[in-house]
Amino acid sequence: MTTSKPRPLCTLTFGTQGRPYDENLATLLSLIDDTPENAIVLAPEVCLTNFDYDTFDRAADFAIVADEKLREKSRSRTLIITMIVRREEGVFNVARVYHGGALLHEQAKAKLFTIGEEEQWFAAGPSEAIVPFEVDGIRIGILICFELRFTALWEQLRGAEIICVPAQWGRLRAAHYDILGRALAVANECYVLQSDTSNDDTTGQSGIITPFGECARNGGDALLVQPYEPAEVKKMRRYLDTGIR
Repeated sequence: MTTSKPRPLCTLTFGTQGRPYDENLATLLSLIDDTPENAIVLAPEVCLTNFDYDTFDRAADFAIVADEKLREKSRSRTLIITMIVRREEGVFNVARVYHGGALLHEQAKAKLFTIGEEEQWFAAGPSEAIVPFEVDGIRIGILICFELRFTALWEQLRGAEIICVPAQWGRLRAAHYDILGRALAVANECYVLQSDTSNDDTTGQSGIITPFGECARNGGDALLVQPYEPAEVKKMRRYLDTGIR
């Protein structure tokens, strides 16, 4: 059941390349403070550490440092962020959802980006774990960067009212980032949030796309805020009934 309560949607974009991890964390926390209370906030993929293969162990350890601060920030907001996380079975790129001062949901990246040599450093999460989950009655799904290209995963997220795409998306493929985001919003009749870093080789774009395919982009700003209107999801699914409930 779609909730009737509107909430602010926020996507973040900032440069993370070549900066100390604690500086990236400070930037992230400062941007979170600038978002409205009760917002759903999406940060770029591994924005705290980047894909720092030269000091990969230290990057994995930083998730522990960031965890407590993100829990605290989530007392009045919902935060969605990906981090490099070490587990017994390997190191994963994990999307974490913080809400109400607690870790609500975790999802490891299942589709690793071969061009970026991710499969040499990360273990892949299970594709079947990519399913909607609920935050205050809102069904949310996550596709981590490269996963946006797999339409079978779109099917697994049918029914979500919001799909979040944290990314480090190559600048040369910026048009794909826009086209696929809009297509996902229209196909799944939902809101799509995209958040990318503004590094030398990435798009520097965030976006919030409505179920009708209308897209707001950040235009170079670090913070983009748009309203989540549950009625728009209901309207689209009633107007063009494709069986999504």
